[in-house]
Amino acid sequence: MSTASKCRQLTLAILKPHITKVPHVFQNVRNCIIDNGFQVVKSTRTTITKHQAAAFYSEHKERFFYNRLITFMCSGPSEVYILARKDAIRTWRELMGPTKVYQAVYTAPNTIRANYGLSDTRNATHGSDSVESALREIEVFFPSFDYEKWIVEDEPYFSSGKVQFDEENFVHRALKS
Repeated sequence: MSTASKCRQLTLAILKPHITKVPHVFQNVRNCIIDNGFQVVKSTRTTITKHQAAAFYSEHKERFFYNRLITFMCSGPSEVYILARKDAIRTWRELMGPTKVYQAVYTAPNTIRANYGLSDTRNATHGSDSVESALREIEVFFPSFDYEKWIVEDEPYFSSGKVQFDEENFVHRALKS
């Protein structure tokens, strides 16, 4: 995913179940995404299956919080997005704040997790931590998304601003005609 610097970088973002249940909080986080210059390449609302959650969080399988995390992530609908912008991974992670909500409250009080996180498991959002993770995570939730095809066919429109925001579906569409 490391392409020329003019290209948009992609990251996966998840708004966790407790966020999607509270309309004003949900809208505030969505506004934060758009207000910080992200373009939404793909958007879906889904209740994550145990199979998806297990694949997604496989690196945590031996950790003490794994079962609690899987149970929570499957407890209700989440919003899952592919976000694009220059330096998307770093920027989204900065907006989210530290993973540990207690730490976020004291060290990054204006972040999403500081404002809307409830615990380390219910920390409001997820964001990819690297280009490699982003590609792997996107595959879990958007298996038909073809990154190479997107780079060739759609990314130039996103980089040049030739996109239109579909607010109802919370996605940007390339204006190809």
